[in-house]
Order: sequence, then structure tokens, then C-alpha cells
Amino acid sequence: MRLTFALCLLLLVSSVFAEDRPNVVLIMADDQNWNDSGAYGNPDVKTPNIDRLASEGMRFTHCFTATAMCAPTRQQLYTGVFPIRNGAYPNHSKVKPGTKSIVHHFRKLGYRVGLSGKKHFGPEDSFPFENLTTRGDLNLPKIREFIKRDDGQPFVLVVTSHSPHLPWKEGDASQYDAEKLAVPPYLVDLPETRDALTEYYAEITDFDREVGEVMQAVDRNDHRDDTIFIYTSEQGAQFPHGKWTCYDNGLRTALVIRWPGHVEAGAVSAAMVQYVDILPTLLEAAGADPTSIDTGRPGAPDGGTGFDGRSFLPVLLGGETSHREYVYGAHTTRGIIAGTWIYPIRSVRSRNFQLIWNPNHAEKFQNVLTTTGGKSYYWTAWKEAAANGNRKAEKLVRIYQERPEYEFYDLRSDPYELNNLANDPAHAEMIQKLKQELADWIEQQGDKVIATEDAAKPHRTQQKPE
Repeated sequence: MRLTFALCLLLLVSSVFAEDRPNVVLIMADDQNWNDSGAYGNPDVKTPNIDRLASEGMRFTHCFTATAMCAPTRQQLYTGVFPIRNGAYPNHSKVKPGTKSIVHHFRKLGYRVGLSGKKHFGPEDSFPFENLTTRGDLNLPKIREFIKRDDGQPFVLVVTSHSPHLPWKEGDASQYDAEKLAVPPYLVDLPETRDALTEYYAEITDFDREVGEVMQAVDRNDHRDDTIFIYTSEQGAQFPHGKWTCYDNGLRTALVIRWPGHVEAGAVSAAMVQYVDILPTLLEAAGADPTSIDTGRPGAPDGGTGFDGRSFLPVLLGGETSHREYVYGAHTTRGIIAGTWIYPIRSVRSRNFQLIWNPNHAEKFQNVLTTTGGKSYYWTAWKEAAANGNRKAEKLVRIYQERPEYEFYDLRSDPYELNNLANDPAHAEMIQKLKQELADWIEQQGDKVIATEDAAKPHRTQQKPE
């Protein structure tokens, strides 16, 4: 009788707990600079829905992916494991067999887990999402049906847009006046650059429309108050110092989290967090212990099979103001269209400083962005301007393609990382400290650097460069 009563009590507690578990909706842009929205301080870009979400939740100012490419970024987010350790480190890559993801962990908690939009992951066994996608596009009717299907079962919904990834064809570029735009310091102010910005901003505005539609689907189905709603921008846009780099503008990403009744509306956090921290945070919010979860990959920081990431739930709930002391980056050029055959990049960033290591610096850094007649048509104009005496164009073209072994930046005075201080004796102590921190992370990840890049091909889902 006592055993039966205890069992009934356990079931009752579990039922109450299940009712309290939040839903999760995460919507992700594709190649959007972290600060290209009104909420993040760019007054030129029209993003009313992102701005409203930020006013209703917490805006993180220092969130980072570890790799500024789509497949590695998404798979570290879904697994809580950094790219080299999980295997998805080249362009268009896949994780190692047996790697578990957000789908496995939340299904174990009784959730249904769906995805609508761009995939960019593999193998399917590691990411067995319920597919809400038609030809890779967002399917709003299926999104609405998924949200309202079963009020008795919590859900996780990942919505992955194709905007503002090149080619910039979505949205209405005519709503932006090229001559009135402010051109960021890491770009050359030429007509071609301004035209590119109008097209890029138009796609961001069209993505913002998608954000609004998904918010509306959640709110109109009475799930606003029981849903953790997340917007994130992925990695930087396809501009120099953005995508395919370890510069701050490549690895830094927007992150806004709304959770009514739990997260203070309009809050701003400067805590440093990484994409690998998001999954452990969500699992803890759902009542799980993220430190006890098996990711399917050995080599965790504690020597086991756990996450590389750590929950920042105390920051989200307002109890803490800091999380990480350092964030890390690892870039693989092999597999990118017109990319340098072997050009690994590793980085470590503290609050105020960033160290970047280019082991194969004797080679010229190149990719599809730097090809003549490529999709990034403004680059040709930059090179022509550099050849004709435009000193800023000459500098930006040169420092993007011709890099020293080490780069060191004081982000307080040089947020766009245009003034390399690696040879400045005044920073020697900090540089050495960051070198050691980076070396420790590389060792923990099982990263062989040059050899890791050379072995990239078996990890790719497509064998031709993309």
C-alpha cells in the first residue's frame, strides 16, 4: 500500500512538473551581423519585431558562436559541443556518429521537437527533428499547426530562415536610401558597398517579418507566457571581417530571450556566453540537470561525455551578471569556394582583448568573397580603389588577405579590429596569457590544428567546395 501511495505521489509531482515546463521557440537568421538591428544599435535597419522582442525580454550583448560558418554554428548550438570535438567543423559538415542533439535530450523529457527551415546538419540520426519544412523554406501553416497541436505536451520548435544569406534578393531594397546609410568603419565607403548594404538590410527586414509571424503564431495560440522565445542572428554577414573569420564581427551574435514571468522585460546582459551554452541553459530551464547529460562525444572539459557549454540560467533569471571569462573560435577554410587549401584560424577573447592565431599565415587568405566576379561584387570595387590610391581600401584589402601569425586587439579602443597590437610590448603579458588559454582549449578539444584542417574532407556532407 505504501509503495502504491509513493508511486502515485511521484506521478502527481511529475504531472505538475510537466505542466510547468516551458515550451521553447528559437528563430535564427542566416549570416546577420550581431549589431544589424534597431535593438542592437543600428538605426538604419528596420527591425520592428526584433526590437519589440528585445523590449519584452533580455538582450545579450556578448554572445558568440565558435565558428563563423552555417553548419558548424548550427550543430554546436544543437549539441552543446564545440565544432572540432563534435566533428562538424568544416563548411557543410556533419557531426561524428553517435553525437546527440537537442532532439534527443528534449524528447527524453517528454517534448516534441520540430524544425522548419534550413537544416545544414548531419547525419539524420543525430538530428531527428520532426520535419516541418517544404523545400527548405519556412512553412507557416505547419508552424502554426505544430504549436497548437497538443496543449498537453511541451514542445521545442527551431525556425531557421535563409535570410539574410547571399544572394540578397528578398525584401524591398528600395526602402533604403543608399546615400543616407552609415557605412561601418570595417567597410570601404564606395557606391558598390552602399548598394550591397541596401540589399543586405532589405533581407534583414524581410527576416524581421518572419520573426513577427512566428511571434504571432506563439502569442495567438495562448503560448506567450509559457514559452521561452529566442531570436539569434547566427554568424556575421558575408563581408570582410565577418563570415569565415574569427574576428569579433564574425563570431559575435545577437541573442534575445523572452520568458514572461521569469526574464525581466527590457533587460540587457553583458555576460559572455557561447552557443554551446544555450542548450544546457534550456535543459535546466525545463527541469533537467545539464551536468548529467551524455552528449555521445568523449573529451568534455571534465574528461567525460558531457557538454562543452554551461547553463547561464542564473544570468537569464537575473541572479548573476557574468558567465564566461573567455570565449573561443576555430575556423576551417578548407571546403569553402575558392578557399585557401589549408588555412586554420584559432582565437580566444576576453572581455577587452582578442588574440587570433593564423598558423599558416604565409599563405594568402582567400575565399569566394575575394574572387573577381563573385557574389560579393563590392570586393572588386575595393580592389580597384586600392590600386588607384584609396588608402583605406588598400589597408582593408591587405589586412583581410595578408595576415601575420598572431593578431591582438584591444576591443575597447578598436572594436572593429583594424589595429593589430601583437608586437606592442605594452601588451606582452596579456598576449602570453591568452596564448596559454588558447593552447589549453585546443588541447581539450583534441584539436591538431593543421592536421585537423587537412582531415576536414571526411567530415563534410558534400564533397565539392561550397
